[in-house]
Amino acid sequence: MTLYLVGIGLNDEKDITVKGLEAIRGCDAVYLENYTSIMACGIAQLEKFYGKKVIVADRKIIEHGDGIISAAATKNVALLVIGDPWGATTHIDIMMRCRAKNIPFTVINNASIITAIGITGLQVYKFGKTTSVPYPDKNFRPETSYEVINQNRMLGLHTLLLLDIRQDLGKFMTVSEAIDVLLEIESRKRQQVFTQDTFCVGCARVGSDRFVIKAASAKELKNYDFGKQPHCLIVPGELHFVEEDALKQWK
Repeated sequence: MTLYLVGIGLNDEKDITVKGLEAIRGCDAVYLENYTSIMACGIAQLEKFYGKKVIVADRKIIEHGDGIISAAATKNVALLVIGDPWGATTHIDIMMRCRAKNIPFTVINNASIITAIGITGLQVYKFGKTTSVPYPDKNFRPETSYEVINQNRMLGLHTLLLLDIRQDLGKFMTVSEAIDVLLEIESRKRQQVFTQDTFCVGCARVGSDRFVIKAASAKELKNYDFGKQPHCLIVPGELHFVEEDALKQWK
């Protein structure tokens, strides 16, 4: 028996690969990890297209429970991952737990935001460390995103910022909210890493036909309505002249 880690792409039910669809249809149980990203379609659309019931698995089930992994000891189980299975460290942990329990696993890759972001015209190999922008709260005000931007900038590299998703609260961070978080950190750190004038690229729904990309200063992007999530934000590093030309189409 096997645990299949299946990337289902970035947009809707039809982004699945042929190999992924064959694996899903051959499984006894199908779970969807739904807290690292969101799709344009609902569970019902996935179930209709895949021909299988899809069980939603939240963070607690994935990170703190071995139920899915243990189930794969006696039957074929698919864990669906929006984008590509290796887009989050969570799924590396699942692979390691399978190895520890001697449970066979198979990975079926798909499109990832890490490569799809190339549609902006920024060269993928010039991106540095990817980081996330979490919602701050009373006792949680992380500055990692700010520090990563600074580290990448010193190397002339672009920074891809993935924005927070709180499925349990129905909250999905926007480009405007991410800019507010970074400006608030700047107001405390005062290192001129991210200011109102910082040139940024805001993106929404990359991987779909309804994507939006805008390149402008943080101040300008903050007031732009990118529409439905998921959103992400890029802070470019040093630009090659080809990248500069490509970005003009999004200004």
